[in-house]
Amino acid sequence: MSIATSPTAGSPTAAARRQTRIGLTLAAVIVTVWLAIHITGIFFWHWSLAMVPVAAVMVLVQTWLSTGLFIIAHDSMHGALAPGHPRLNRIVGAACLSLYACLSYATLLPQHHLHHRHAGGAGDPDFHGGDPSLIGWFGQFFRTYYSHGQIARITIVGLVYTLVLGAPLGNIAVFWAIPALGAVAQLFVFGTWLPHREGDEPFADRHRARSARIAPTLSLLTCFHFGGYHHEHHLSPGTPWWGLPARRRDYQASAHQFGNASGLKPHP
Repeated sequence: MSIATSPTAGSPTAAARRQTRIGLTLAAVIVTVWLAIHITGIFFWHWSLAMVPVAAVMVLVQTWLSTGLFIIAHDSMHGALAPGHPRLNRIVGAACLSLYACLSYATLLPQHHLHHRHAGGAGDPDFHGGDPSLIGWFGQFFRTYYSHGQIARITIVGLVYTLVLGAPLGNIAVFWAIPALGAVAQLFVFGTWLPHREGDEPFADRHRARSARIAPTLSLLTCFHFGGYHHEHHLSPGTPWWGLPARRRDYQASAHQFGNASGLKPHP
């Protein structure tokens, strides 16, 4: 059941309050766990052979949570984190991008809306620059979103961590840099390359996006549903990441009803 049609919501205003409550709660959980791993790993971690497997698990979890930070900011860009509260969306989104990799919310916001306006074509900052291969497209993606200003901000934070707070440089690399880079790859592969690349099957509509045919659990683990439900996101940008599976069920129910009413068989 979608957010907008939930019987517990009662009205669009109540639905927006519910969406805000759930979105902020999930965001708080993701940010809290991310901070716990970040602080523990960078400032309190002591290396030993026995702790290497534990560190590996922490890095994997932190990579997924770093992807989650970006997705929270992404929902904020669409006003989907806290509908009707643009300032709150902006504050939370900017904070999440800063934690993730010192990214600028003000810079990414117009770029992302250009992506939705010109998805999969000229004018789309996420689209490849003539080289649709995985490596070539990723290079274009990386150059678009990573700037000298961001590198300067990361450097300043790193210097504060090492020179002022005494954090080992290796810990910063393992528990912040590696998860951040892993999240870049995760966001690109599952949130951009797979949904928007050309294939044998034509795109369904002008959004030039497709959803991966994977189980909901795998969709959550890969890119917080932005791989498994990417087309649904383009159809309904105001639906938050956690509401995309329900949005698909709504679309399927509507297609089924339309098919029954018209005598046509709806697509699966």
